[in-house]
Amino acid sequence: MHNFLCMKILAALLSLTLTASAELSDKELDSIGHRVWQNECAGTRDGLTSWNAGENFASLGIGHFIWYPRGVNGPFEESFPKLIKYLEAGGASVPGWAHGDCPWNTKAEFQKEFQSERTRELRNLMASTIRLQSRFLAERMEQALPKMLEAAPAAKRDRVKANFNRLRGSGAGTFALIDYVNFKGEGTNPAERYKGEGWGLLDVLMSMEPGGGAGAFAQGASEVLERRVRNSPPERNESRWLPGWKARVRAYAG
Repeated sequence: MHNFLCMKILAALLSLTLTASAELSDKELDSIGHRVWQNECAGTRDGLTSWNAGENFASLGIGHFIWYPRGVNGPFEESFPKLIKYLEAGGASVPGWAHGDCPWNTKAEFQKEFQSERTRELRNLMASTIRLQSRFLAERMEQALPKMLEAAPAAKRDRVKANFNRLRGSGAGTFALIDYVNFKGEGTNPAERYKGEGWGLLDVLMSMEPGGGAGAFAQGASEVLERRVRNSPPERNESRWLPGWKARVRAYAG
């Protein structure tokens, strides 16, 4: 009975948040999409189809959605197949080969075919669906709240909910939530931890005092990312990324 009641509460929260996501205008979605595209791909068309050095997956679209080759299981959520289904449901013409596993097995294979017909077709799809991708990101952000409330310690749930809702009430705060959950995840995956401490949206919301706005979120995100780098394995050399990460989250404050 208790589990059934919890599921009803989470379903109600999800329904409310999806309604809020639908309230974003086309103009707002376009603005959010182009800002995310700038953050992830420097706003370039070529950046819509990327494979970063040292990674075993392709990063595609404005949000650098992850696509794993066959047989590869990484610690990060694979988001590109979900995006493809979303685009198709939204009326986009998706090539059949874009379903299933990533057709490239390595960065070298991917780079060799960077100007192939197939890769150009993928870039065209990504460039022509900015608004749909932006709505996909907005809905992911909204869907994060029930997951975070379920994963958060009981003593922190009110703070997480209050901070999320306050941020969701402003344009700057909404963008911060959308961009950060795409950038560093929800913070609910136990695999995404160093020394038992995470760096996702949940971690930032728990670190903030109740009532903070986009500026407080930017500060909290910066501190959480600094902690991630301190906790990271030295061989990953994550300190090289920290200046760029901090510049990105500082921009949330406006």
